[in-house]
Amino acid sequence: QVQLVESGGGLVQAGGSLRLSCVASGRAFSRYDMGWFRQAPGKERQFVAFRVWSGGRTYYADSVKGRFTISGDSAKNTVYLQMNSLKPEDTARYYCAVHQGSGSYYYTDSYDYWGQGTQVTVSS
Repeated sequence: QVQLVESGGGLVQAGGSLRLSCVASGRAFSRYDMGWFRQAPGKERQFVAFRVWSGGRTYYADSVKGRFTISGDSAKNTVYLQMNSLKPEDTARYYCAVHQGSGSYYYTDSYDYWGQGTQVTVSS
């Protein structure tokens, strides 16, 4: 079993930055591929970013490419999402998740464990 706890969300003006953290506990976190998703009210949860444990490859949704950066610190069992140049349309609840299987990182069904999320609100 893996437990994930996100933090770092808040209210920020457009153009500002936030860094989200996701701390994992339970099993050998450092061997997991990790993803970030977000969900706005009334909308489906959507893919934001993904990091492969082995090699550190990263993938991003087109809407955040060049603005967001996913990174990890295995020693701290933590994955981060650095968000720069934030826009009002980035407002959502952000979730981290563990990807263990072979399904596409893009889809929520491919993830096995989820945190409770952290709210990000960007004002115009």
